Amino acid sequence: MNKITPFLWFDNQAEEAAKLYTSLFRNSRIVKISRYGEGGPGPAGSVMTVQFELDGQLFTALNGGPHFHFTEAISFTIDCKTQEEVDKFWYALSEGGSESQCGWLKDKFGLSWQVIPEALGRLLSGPDPKKSRQVMQAMLKMKKLDIAALEAAHAQE
Repeated sequence: MNKITPFLWFDNQAEEAAKLYTSLFRNSRIVKISRYGEGGPGPAGSVMTVQFELDGQLFTALNGGPHFHFTEAISFTIDCKTQEEVDKFWYALSEGGSESQCGWLKDKFGLSWQVIPEALGRLLSGPDPKKSRQVMQAMLKMKKLDIAALEAAHAQE
């Protein structure tokens, strides 16, 4: 059992969101769906919470109504090994949402994600500050991160 479980407040799309997220990540599943009963704040029989796992990390999604909304103050980072993986998550999560700068996007539910290639950390933290600056400048011009373009910026003399 996880000691900390992210709890996500949706208007009424908790099950739809959980289905999307579990379809994208390996080792993921919907664990449990709880429904509102008579006299609850939601319609009787409608989804109240969805407990789901993304690659072993437990999450809970609540259909709590339109009172609260996601902001960029909270985001989830996806560490990607390849450009193919970056592209997969980027296109699937940004569909119906919005793209931002430097690997950030909002999905169609308003939840913020950072789709980041593992290579970025290596390219930014090398011993040559000039190369790190070049990578940073290249990244600042991108929405979806492009590993080949970041590596090309790092290779510049």
